[in-house]
Parts: sequence; structure tokens; C-alpha cells
Amino acid sequence: MSAVFDPSTYTQQLDAKVARLRELLAPFAAPEPAVFDSPREHYRLRAEFRLWRENEQRFYAMFAPGEKYTPILIEDFPIASQQINDLMPRLKAAWQASSALSFKLFQVEFLTTLAGDAMITLCYHRPLDEHWEAAAQQLASDLGVSIIGRSKGKRVVIGRDYAVEELQIAGRTFRYRQPEGAFTQPNGAVNQKMLNWAYEALGEREDDLLELYCGNGNFTLPLATRVRKVLATEISKTSVNAALHNLDDNAVDNVRLVRLSAEELTEALNEVRPFRRLEGIDLKSYQFASVFVDPPRAGMDPDTCELTRRFDNILYISCNPETLAANIAQLHDTHRIERCALFDQFPYTHHMESGVLLVRR
Repeated sequence: MSAVFDPSTYTQQLDAKVARLRELLAPFAAPEPAVFDSPREHYRLRAEFRLWRENEQRFYAMFAPGEKYTPILIEDFPIASQQINDLMPRLKAAWQASSALSFKLFQVEFLTTLAGDAMITLCYHRPLDEHWEAAAQQLASDLGVSIIGRSKGKRVVIGRDYAVEELQIAGRTFRYRQPEGAFTQPNGAVNQKMLNWAYEALGEREDDLLELYCGNGNFTLPLATRVRKVLATEISKTSVNAALHNLDDNAVDNVRLVRLSAEELTEALNEVRPFRRLEGIDLKSYQFASVFVDPPRAGMDPDTCELTRRFDNILYISCNPETLAANIAQLHDTHRIERCALFDQFPYTHHMESGVLLVRR
């Protein structure tokens, strides 16, 4: 847990982030950012704890950065969802009462959703046997959750290996599978605000959208309803499979998804080389006017950044405002910032999520 968690300071820390974003975007004559705040507590839908053994008992524990041997023992976790806080003592009581569950258990991961679904991953330094599986079956039933057991080279699933989320965007409910071990937005309330902002920023269009780094389809589903069709790319196989399920579950049928990195797609669009994974997809049939990007913290590499320059509209969600500013600097001669926003996904930390809509000059 962040050592500076203090709801009374929330407005002050958010104001500091807004000032920082204004400073970074000032060289590009950015408009005033829209600001989307977070719940002050119980906002984080996932949490991961090491377990610390003391007096023959195991406790939830976290460690300060760089510190391995001085645990912070945790009974509750106010930044995590109320559901995680409700499950923590019940899970602890279960492992204390069962050696099959507690023996060589070293890590616990919770994933919850705004829709009320929950999945718990239990990680072990030992093989999982039929005694563990019987105890885990009972635990899953008692807690009303899915349980994933992990040990070296083995994964046992009790229930589902994903949690189900439902998000409200522009009056429509979108349903998402969130796989165990795959990236999901941690702050569900702010994610919902972010999706609605992106939906409005893109607008209703009659041409096509290219999406890079689509993940499990978090943005793909609502944005696909704004355009004629979408070509989306993602390199993670787990995320691609989840996105395909999510498209099907929501009856979104105007998206083609390919497992390519942004760099590989750049080569394909520039006709540098063909890709077998693009067989059956006629790139020339797309009328791309907009591109949506949500890159990792390193931002877009220079070649991908140059690729986005060919689009009239660049909708960019960033988890690192410094690399966002660097990418905008590369594009500033051809594109201007029409909209920008700050999404406080990570309260009480220096991290911030931001978004810009760049349009051709």
C-alpha cells in the first residue's frame, strides 16, 4: 500500500498531477485538460500480496521498494475494492483452518470487477494434489469465487480462469472477460470514465479505425460502434483470445483482430514484407482516417509514431505523460491537440493516465 494514502490529501495530489500535465503539454498549445477523478478509497480492483510466516501463521504482506526482509503485515487494504477487503479475512481463515490450502502457500492475487465477479489465484512452492483440489473446490464454493492454483509447471482452475466485468459506455453495457494473469485496468470507475471520454472524442464516423495495442478489447468494443470497421492489433496471445471472446460476447462484428506488434503492422502497411497472420485481410480496403493507440510506458517507438502521422485523427491514451509529450513533439508539425484529459487511475502515487486527441493541421 502506498505510504501516502490519505483521502484528506486527495484533492491536493490531483491538483499537482493536473499542473504537471499542463506543464508537459504547454509547448503544444494544449487546451485545458478535462479531469476525471477517482473514488478516494476502494478503487483498485486487483491486488497481490506475498504471505509472511510468523508464529506458525501466515499473514498478508507487502514490502517497500527494494526491501525484501521487513514486511508490512496487512489486515485490510483500503485502496482495494470493498469485495477484496471482504474476501481477505475469509480467505485467511480458510488457509489457517486447512493445511491442504496453507502448506507452502507464498502468494495470493485477487481480481474483482465492478460487476461483482471475483477470482483468487493461490501460488505454491509445491505440487498441487487431490487434497489441495478438494479443499480449493470447497473454498471456491464458500467464497463464491473462482480459484486458480499455481505451482511450478502447473495451473489448476476451479470455476473459470477469467473474471467477468460489465462497463457502461454511452448508455450501453459492454461485457468483458478478464483472464487470469493478463493486464486489466486496475481502477474500474476511472476506466469507465476514460472509455466514455474516448468514445466522445472519436465521434460518430463513416470511415475506419486502426487500433494498436488493443489488449483484451477494453477500448475496441465501444470505439467499434463509432466507425465503419476496425483493424486492431495486439501481440499477447492471452489478450488476443480474450478480445476475440469479448467481441463475440458483445456481438461486435466489424472488427478484424491480428496478432502483430505495432512495429510489424507498420512494416505491413508500408509493404516492407508480407505477414502470414494478415492472410485474408485486404489492407487496401480500409478507409483509415483515425488511429487509436494505448502503448506501454515506453510510448510509441519512432517508426510507429511516424505511422500514426498519416492519419487525420490520433486518439492517444498514455500511462506515461513524459513519453506522451515526446511522441507529441514528433507529431507537432502536422497535428495539433484538440482535446486532452487526465484520468486519475492511480491516486496517491505519481503515476497518471492521460489522453489526447490530435487532429491534422
